[in-house]
Amino acid sequence: MNGLGFRQTNAWLHTWTGLLLGWLLYAVFVTGTVSFFRDEINYWMKPELHVSQPDADTVQRAAKAMPSIAPGATSWTITLPDERTTAVSVQWFDDDDAPQGKRRGKRLLLDAATAEPLAPRDTRGADFLYRFHFELYGMPRIWGRWIVGAATMLMLIAIVSGVVTHKKIFTDFFTFRRRKGQRSWMDAHNALAVLALPFHLVITYSGLLLLMVMLMPWGIQSAYQGDTRGFFSDLRGSRIAEQQQGTVSRPAPMTDLTPLLAQAQSQWPNGVGSISVSAPGTDQSIIELREGKGSSLVSRGRSERMRFDGVSGTLLDAPAQPTTAGAVGVYNVFSSLHLMRFAGPWLRWLCFISGLVGSAMIATGMILWVIKRLPQRRKLGTHLGHRLVECLNVGTIAGLMVAMGVYFWANRLLPAQMAARSTWEISSFFAAWAICLLHPMLRTHRHAWIDQCWAVAILYVTLPLSNLRYPNSHLGISLVQGNWLLASTDLVFLVFAALAALALWFLCKSGAATTLPKATALRPATKGAAA
Repeated sequence: MNGLGFRQTNAWLHTWTGLLLGWLLYAVFVTGTVSFFRDEINYWMKPELHVSQPDADTVQRAAKAMPSIAPGATSWTITLPDERTTAVSVQWFDDDDAPQGKRRGKRLLLDAATAEPLAPRDTRGADFLYRFHFELYGMPRIWGRWIVGAATMLMLIAIVSGVVTHKKIFTDFFTFRRRKGQRSWMDAHNALAVLALPFHLVITYSGLLLLMVMLMPWGIQSAYQGDTRGFFSDLRGSRIAEQQQGTVSRPAPMTDLTPLLAQAQSQWPNGVGSISVSAPGTDQSIIELREGKGSSLVSRGRSERMRFDGVSGTLLDAPAQPTTAGAVGVYNVFSSLHLMRFAGPWLRWLCFISGLVGSAMIATGMILWVIKRLPQRRKLGTHLGHRLVECLNVGTIAGLMVAMGVYFWANRLLPAQMAARSTWEISSFFAAWAICLLHPMLRTHRHAWIDQCWAVAILYVTLPLSNLRYPNSHLGISLVQGNWLLASTDLVFLVFAALAALALWFLCKSGAATTLPKATALRPATKGAAA
């Protein structure tokens, strides 16, 4: 790179950082974008939960059911339905639960209208896509996080170097030249980059911050002498003090929850989100109410809490809140912006659309790399590397969407009581993706795009039909009942099918052959061979 100017150096850096990990970044961006509606997709993938409909008595009904559900529990928690869930989630701990490490206890889902246990099918749902987004799959988690962390750093470099390279990037945002081959793809790439540039920068930088403890652990190791758990304890604030060991407790009835809930709801606009009871049925029980959903960026969406004596209902001192000063507050703001757990529906939709724009930006950049080097490939006649990039582009960009569609269909087609069912769903995802990566090697470039776009369109346009076998789940009933939590997922599937159909229309036009050129199977071509 001797003799290159500053902008030329950044152009080289932008090109190669974007290409070398572009396929991985595309997968990370797409799965991360889908994760903005993680709860909604989980709900769609568990049709057994669709019968649950909350009402005014849901809280009391669930609380009355807990003694029979967990008679020997030392503590239990009821998580109430909200705008993104309809079932009641309960968790409890017994004396035989592990006292050390991360205690998970026992969990159960209840019908909000009857408090009867629900048995949803075994599925990882959107949680699989969420975990894949930052730790991949099929390898030790630490390796996956390191790989994603390195790719995220290169993404940040590609964004900054791209802004430097395109000195008229904001002016070019208002320019789009149709049917101009490489120039059209460049205009599309620039427009997509500028359209959600603040989102791209924030989501990439905040993603690095979330991996900061792993990528740069030296400060914490120095300040806490290797006690990482102590660092997180200080970051999150003091927890509720546990019941003192050896204290003798006597049986006592629990106070009525109604006035406690009324007191909390009068102060919290988001209502009560969960109820926790320690030492239930004794004279030492403590009831803790948590606000429905925290809306503060600085506190990472953490909710306010109120504690009451479990027998008398007397309001106790508020528990210590996590610190939000200085660097902790800055860290909380960026991590909240990345996770978006505090966000309402409109902000989540905005982030979802911005994520799709970011995914399209990466995709157009990889396609542009192929088109820009097509004349050179024709001139030299050897195109093994170029053809490999073509195949990876098709198999990654369209293939990932096919794999996700197959994953959703596997959720509907596999028997509900099948052993290791969630593993089979995930296996179907990777099997479909592997086929999509191999398929372009056996087809011409343009026909590979057409085949996989057809697959995307068919998979997603038929996904809403898979709910017809469930009387409480299909699109007709969800629209009539105003159940947008369920209907929105089906409608997004139809939008994806429409986008795939639009891509098919574009590919089948007369000019598509020059925009996405034909190519032979994956093998070195003789000099002068046609593209």
